[in-house]
Amino acid sequence: MTEPYGATPLDPDETRGLRFGHIETRAELDRMEQANIQDGMVWLGRQRGPEVLSEGFVRELHRRLFGRVWTWAGTFRLNEKNIGVAPEQIAVRLRNLLDDCRFWIDHETWTPTELALRFHHRLVWIHLFPNGNGRHARILADALLVHELGARPISWGGNGLLADSEHRDAYIGALRAADAGDYGPLLRLFRDDSR
Repeated sequence: MTEPYGATPLDPDETRGLRFGHIETRAELDRMEQANIQDGMVWLGRQRGPEVLSEGFVRELHRRLFGRVWTWAGTFRLNEKNIGVAPEQIAVRLRNLLDDCRFWIDHETWTPTELALRFHHRLVWIHLFPNGNGRHARILADALLVHELGARPISWGGNGLLADSEHRDAYIGALRAADAGDYGPLLRLFRDDSR
């Protein structure tokens, strides 16, 4: 399967975790994952007062979004990728991020949108799972906005981030700039109207 620009390739062990042997193209996989994501969103919508800033919730959300497609959904990745921290650092880096995020909220460090974008970037940078990290991080950032901050979700641009597009290129570029400490492109791409 040909991956979109910036996507993380799966290794053979991860590919064997696909629950459907008939899938042969990226488009077929995207359709299956999107159907699972819609079910996961229904589950998320039914949650009342979830503990968004907990490892358990982070993992369960990934499992709900991708578990009907991948056997390893909700399980931290076990190997190196073209992005992300070393696998043995994932749990510690996630714990640090969740603690940092709680501090940002308690001290009103940024506007809700900027806080969620910084949270989203760090999740993608850690790269918790073999696949679905960007989608999971966007949905989790929105859950943080809604459930923890009482704010509106971010308008991410829908499926324009899944396939090769100018919007996806700008998004990947903005994440790479944030990797280097420059959050300006990410904040401009998903403009914060709450200021």
